[in-house]
Amino acid sequence: MKSNERTNVMRVLDQKKIPYTPHTYEQDPAMTGVEIAQILNEDPKRVFKTLVTQGKSAKYYVFVIPVEAELDLKKAASVAGEKAVAMIKQKELLPLTGYVHGGCSPIGMKKPFPTFIHETAKEYDKMFVSAGKLGFQIELAPDDLAGTVGCGFADIV
Repeated sequence: MKSNERTNVMRVLDQKKIPYTPHTYEQDPAMTGVEIAQILNEDPKRVFKTLVTQGKSAKYYVFVIPVEAELDLKKAASVAGEKAVAMIKQKELLPLTGYVHGGCSPIGMKKPFPTFIHETAKEYDKMFVSAGKLGFQIELAPDDLAGTVGCGFADIV
């Protein structure tokens, strides 16, 4: 893996002139988000994962939460204005978003979906999210992420 390699997420951020710091690491597909945080030598509360759900209405929603947390489906449904939401099946992720499991980023999906970032992200100057490819993370300001994907912050864990 080349540390100077650019992902689509990085190209989107470069195009929008959003500052970020890229991070690369050796990726094992079985690696958890907490393990990735450890490799990056970062607090898992600052490293976020991207989850894709589908509501009762058949609409899709994206939730960005700390890697050590679990999405509260009831809270998620409430902020999305749905009766209920459920995680999509792993095999649906690539055709829907253009990303593989473990490399899903809220930035640069095939289509924009309503997106919500867990409110704890605002406690940090910078947060980490996937750069859209296994072994790649980006570090950026939570408000820059929210502005890039057009989303808000909510209590969803």
